[in-house]
Amino acid sequence: MSTSIWIVIVVIALVVGAVFGFFMARRSMETYLKKNPPISEEMMKSMMTSMGQKPSQKKLAQMMAQMKNQQNK
Repeated sequence: MSTSIWIVIVVIALVVGAVFGFFMARRSMETYLKKNPPISEEMMKSMMTSMGQKPSQKKLAQMMAQMKNQQNK
């Protein structure tokens, strides 16, 4: 085969590999974030306490629901 055909094959393989790698990395990050959320309820509670607010269970639940809604968008 000629050199130009080999170059085309290599370029196509690189593009397909990059696209496949991107989607696999994205899927991996999504599953990781679902299993390990970035902020837990305890972290939220300590953050609110350090800001001088008295965290109630209702307020914590509302904030966690807002964060989940933002993640789903």
